Amino acid sequence: MLLGERSFACAFCKKTFPAKSKLEVHLRRHRGEKPFACVVCNKAFTIKADVATHLRTHTKEKPFSCDVCKKGFSTKGNLKVHLRLHTGEKPYSCNICSKAYPQKMHLEAHLSLHAKEKYLACYINNKIISSKSSLKTPEGEKPFFCVICNKAFTLKTDVKTHLQMHTREKSFSCDVCNKVFSHKSSLNTHLHAHTRQKPFECHVCKKGFSTKGNLKVHLRLHTGEKPFSCNMCSKAYTQKMQLEAHLSLHAKEKSLAFNISNKAFSSKSSYKTLKGGKQFSCLICKKAFSVKAKLKTHLRRHAGEKPFACVICNKAFTLKTYVKTHLRTHTREKPFSCDLCNKVFSYKSSLNTHVRVHTR
Repeated sequence: MLLGERSFACAFCKKTFPAKSKLEVHLRRHRGEKPFACVVCNKAFTIKADVATHLRTHTKEKPFSCDVCKKGFSTKGNLKVHLRLHTGEKPYSCNICSKAYPQKMHLEAHLSLHAKEKYLACYINNKIISSKSSLKTPEGEKPFFCVICNKAFTLKTDVKTHLQMHTREKSFSCDVCNKVFSHKSSLNTHLHAHTRQKPFECHVCKKGFSTKGNLKVHLRLHTGEKPFSCNMCSKAYTQKMQLEAHLSLHAKEKSLAFNISNKAFSSKSSYKTLKGGKQFSCLICKKAFSVKAKLKTHLRRHAGEKPFACVICNKAFTLKTYVKTHLRTHTREKPFSCDLCNKVFSYKSSLNTHVRVHTR
């Protein structure tokens, strides 16, 4: 529907747009159309720009950085929310007790606490229960729901504890560094970092760990379990972060555009290394390389890939040259000698350190 000279109105929600093309994009939301898909995980989107933003979850790219603390963010919106920590801005305030929060979801979680205090109502077998005395939870049922994420709980107290995760209300403080936690168990786990305590021991190799989660990940080295597999090439990993790093390789290969000196190139044939420049950058740590092959080798570090193994002890390495250097620990070969005293070394770095003795 045309309104005036340059206004186009949506027939569903009456929202207006200055151009017909923008209205067409908007209408996709009402029709449920998602023509743009992620090349890594196939998640579909209504707008092409949303695919580019989503890809950063795979590549770990964080182009928006905080001017105050230099922390990086994948979206402009996340940076905007983060900046409120520095400015102290809390635009979402409670109209009951005037408590304020930096994010809308925090306020919503807080408001649910007021609602719980004033009136208790939940459904059990489609029957509404309006008083505490008449509430009896049948075995196995979870009648209490979080208003933010809809997670269900058996007890009302469990909902209140869970809500702290959303509101960031943290009541357990570390006496050593003053860091605060929502749960006492989280504080107890954190204290291991100060005491160097490692109460969780591997029954295979006796190595100790500060958390049960770290022990669980470690045990996969012994069992060979690799629960995180790539849906594009079926390669599997022991940790989620390794899979994410590996997926960035696919994202790098399939992404249709990236910037070189602020100019966009849409095909691999367009990649040209400018003289003296390093135009291939790692999407995870931003390190730059002049040759694409070197970037590919570098990405193995993030993915945890070690394709080259020692023939004697089977120790694995990222680069073939590392295997050659490692072999000297078995052969006792020392190819680097000092020109001043003829002392020999296995590694060039050891020779360079030694030479300083003569130059003092």
